[in-house]
Amino acid sequence: MTDDKDNSPEGTRARGIDLSNQFLLAMPGMVEGALAGSLIYVCEHTERGALGLVINRPTDLTLATLFERIDMKLEIAPVKDTPVFFGGPVQTDRGFVLHAPAGDYTSSIKLGELALTTSRDVLQAVADGKGPPRLLVTLGYAGWGAGQLESELSQNAWLSMAADTAIIFEVEPEQRYPAALKLLGIDPVMLAGGAGHA
Repeated sequence: MTDDKDNSPEGTRARGIDLSNQFLLAMPGMVEGALAGSLIYVCEHTERGALGLVINRPTDLTLATLFERIDMKLEIAPVKDTPVFFGGPVQTDRGFVLHAPAGDYTSSIKLGELALTTSRDVLQAVADGKGPPRLLVTLGYAGWGAGQLESELSQNAWLSMAADTAIIFEVEPEQRYPAALKLLGIDPVMLAGGAGHA
């Protein structure tokens, strides 16, 4: 019996592996630069590529400061002190809002029980106290071209798993990566920089 499976990145997509609504965990030593140590929520994955948001990298910028920069006033505590996240190295001057429930906003992609919104109206709703109760705001996103993410997965650069909204919205940012590993049954210590040492 011959093994005629197509293991190329294109073949992976052709077999229907869709990583939308999944977490990607960067493997130590395999993913470098801006995405090293990141936990990414994949918003969209098609044959054209993938778009995701880093959800464990808060910046020094708060929502209140961000709102000031776009000429909106946000005085609602504790929302105003919520950090804005580094969402990835692409379009770092653009805001992305991952939120639940989905709601009805101008430029919004529904992602199951979550939504990704890039239009200003979701921020206006937050400023008015009528925004989604659970949200994560990022500047920038992580992007992959056609076949690029599949290629990186085949090189074991990323672990993938079903996304857990509790990790996104209820776990402290620095604990999100280890919390995702634990859901996979992996002890974070096993991945610490000691790989290869007895």
